[in-house]
Amino acid sequence: MTSPAPTAPARADRAVTPWWVPAVVLAATVGQLLLATLAPDLPQFSGKAFGARLVSYPLMMLTAPALWWLAAVRRTGARRWLPRQPPWGAFTLVMLPFLIDVTGNTLDLYDSVAWWDDANHLVNWFLLCAGIGLLTCREVRPAWAVVLLVGGIGALLAIGWEVGEWYTFIRHGTELDDAYEDTLGDEVLGSLGALLAGLVVARTFRRAAASRA
Repeated sequence: MTSPAPTAPARADRAVTPWWVPAVVLAATVGQLLLATLAPDLPQFSGKAFGARLVSYPLMMLTAPALWWLAAVRRTGARRWLPRQPPWGAFTLVMLPFLIDVTGNTLDLYDSVAWWDDANHLVNWFLLCAGIGLLTCREVRPAWAVVLLVGGIGALLAIGWEVGEWYTFIRHGTELDDAYEDTLGDEVLGSLGALLAGLVVARTFRRAAASRA
């Protein structure tokens, strides 16, 4: 029994993004995390829990490919390493926010550019949730349900991220006095980025469906 032909979004994703793109994103992120862990005295890395990030960031970046693989094996019953061609573009979108965050620390942009942190929460949550939406919402109908689902997932992730930041370095750091206002702003920007991602993902699937009609 043959597998069904991939949908237009899946074909486009694989055609545009080769496998080595997410691999480069992962390698660049891990390389900078190693630098930050081995050189903790540099001011841009001080007090930002890079030892914990060295473990958690690669794990979070690989979560989407791992879950996709498990779901694909369960759905098709295949025993091959890759049951079907992976959506490398969606994986890249999920991984990019971690690279952007680490690069911002490496270049000291969080301390030298006033708007960098706010822009990161908006843009990174857009990228992250766009990738999640492409991976999880292909069969979701109608379009407004895609928007709500992606936006809701992003809002929950924004809350979880802020809780993690507070626990790992804010509660014992120098930013505690401003943490409440900053946390609220970050959650709003992250949720807004997720909502925009939901709109883009819904539009992408709708246009793909129209092109097949």
